[in-house]
Amino acid sequence: MTSKIVICSLLTVFLLTVSLAQAQQPKNVPRLGYLSTLDAASESTRSEAIRLALRALGYIEGQNIAIEYRYAEGKRDRFPELAAELVRLKVDIIVVAGGDNTVRAAKNATKTIPIVMTGQGADPVEVGLVESLARPGGNVTGVTNLSTELGGKRLELLKEAVPKLFRVAVLYDPAAPVGVLLQKEVPPVAANALGLTVRFWEVRDADDFEKVFAALSKERPDGLYVPGAGPLILANLKRIAGLALKSRLPSIYGNRESVDAGGLMYYGQDLADSYRRVAYFVDRILKGAKPADLPVEQPTKFELVINLKTAKQIGLTIPPNVLARADKVIR
Repeated sequence: MTSKIVICSLLTVFLLTVSLAQAQQPKNVPRLGYLSTLDAASESTRSEAIRLALRALGYIEGQNIAIEYRYAEGKRDRFPELAAELVRLKVDIIVVAGGDNTVRAAKNATKTIPIVMTGQGADPVEVGLVESLARPGGNVTGVTNLSTELGGKRLELLKEAVPKLFRVAVLYDPAAPVGVLLQKEVPPVAANALGLTVRFWEVRDADDFEKVFAALSKERPDGLYVPGAGPLILANLKRIAGLALKSRLPSIYGNRESVDAGGLMYYGQDLADSYRRVAYFVDRILKGAKPADLPVEQPTKFELVINLKTAKQIGLTIPPNVLARADKVIR
């Protein structure tokens, strides 16, 4: 009887030990690399939206998924270094919250780790990031935002909001591939059709913004278009919106954050929908899908946002027919 008790006790201890050891085994938690062109504060809205979209699919940061964040703070020379750092950490996926140069830096750093684009920059086929939208090939897929194709629609909306619009200043970063494409596509197609004269103003570093707006105050264009392409533009969205407001320039942007910061109008992809699609790509890849086989998606939902507070400050009355089409009005 005593020997049976001893054996049972030893067996119980053994089972408890095995159970405890299994409980202490580290779980195989997938690790996501998040590479942003911006700083943590500027990026917080987008990264939080993507986290929520992942949570809706069952991925909770700190529980069953880990995220390594790297911020370039608008400095394009940091892209390769930060991408290489994420590769050394052996993340399972790199989500690139930036344009063509940022995606290219990640692609140059690894040919095997899947890369998911969040919907910035030029056509990824045209700039050589994927073979085609339907069959990307390689390790890059995700969302593209049709940035150059939307240029015409944005100018059209600005013209409707400001009927006396004839001369438009376009702010762009020549170091961003989409900035070069923009020069080719916007003037001949959209501007001519609308009877507009477009002049491009380039910014190459952070000191150029004040200089450009000082020149604009002398030239007095009727409106401003900021596509929002390139890390320099993206890192200075609030600054640009503030300068446009100070100059009393009606403005339209390719970034929703600009209107929240005081810009007049935004037209582009429905960001909430795009972030859900980013989470979809992460989910599919973690479940075994290959980026090469996941078609790059173009936005299917668009939104027009108008800042009425800004309109009032610059003395502009938005026509009722334009206001009625807005998906959101900031009052």
